[in-house]
Amino acid sequence: MARMQRSSGKKRRKWPYWVGGILLLFILIIGGGAFYVYSQLGSAVNTMHTPLARDEDPERQKELKGLLDEKDSINMLLLGVDERPGDRGRSDTMILMSLNPKTDSMIMLSIPRDTYVNIPGRGMDKINHAYAFGGVELAVQTVEETFDIPVHVYSRVNMEGFKQGIDAIGGVTVNNNQSFSQGGSDFSEGAIHLNGEQALDYIRMRKQDPRGDMGRNNRQRAVVAAAMEKGASFSNITKFGEILDILGGNVQTDLDMKKIQKLFTGYLGTRHNIETLEIEGSGSTINGVWYYVVPDSEFDRINSEIRNHMES
Repeated sequence: MARMQRSSGKKRRKWPYWVGGILLLFILIIGGGAFYVYSQLGSAVNTMHTPLARDEDPERQKELKGLLDEKDSINMLLLGVDERPGDRGRSDTMILMSLNPKTDSMIMLSIPRDTYVNIPGRGMDKINHAYAFGGVELAVQTVEETFDIPVHVYSRVNMEGFKQGIDAIGGVTVNNNQSFSQGGSDFSEGAIHLNGEQALDYIRMRKQDPRGDMGRNNRQRAVVAAAMEKGASFSNITKFGEILDILGGNVQTDLDMKKIQKLFTGYLGTRHNIETLEIEGSGSTINGVWYYVVPDSEFDRINSEIRNHMES
């Protein structure tokens, strides 16, 4: 059965658009290779900066500053939100990233949106409903309590800048393990280079994949990783203004300028060694609704994997 509650004591739709904002943010935070970009970041960062209520706690700020100063491991939650007029929307994409600069390694965990978990104050439901009920605050709290893992920072994206973002960095190259067609694009097996429109089709496909959402999650992570790697050698000064415009209007994060600088200088190498984790569970219909039910032992395994990574 799914976990009823965990303590946090230890610390189709437009879902693909999150990738554009996240990869652009990471180009500047992790993948960027030119320090002059700092001088251009100011206004975009001010627009993006949206602290949570918990960020007002001086002790928490002191703890996070210490982690960044000492280059200790931190965890970031990436939320891709499909917002509709008059509706807060749901976090259709959730990726928990653990960055360890001491080992220059990163873990990327895609959280299936239908995962059956306890949402604080709401009871058992799909994890992506946490955002609909309580915004980023509740989404972060739910992830922390579900996996018994601290979430130090977040990035939330609701945008249609995916194609422009990929095109702005000159496209990305990924290794495709299944030939398929989606939208107006055809994808062969092997290394393929994707422009913005092709990348959108590439990460959208689900029905033709024998692994369904898990296969789609793999393609999401592959595009993010490729974009970060591309960003490491990105040097087109004329494009940074365009990228910053896309970022400023479509990304929210509790990272301020100082924290971005710390991540930029201290966590750059984590992109070189990316390990991906998947949550093993099974589909189950409960009261007429389909959920992805994960046993407690699987949540415990994910907890151990991430904590071991953080402490290594």
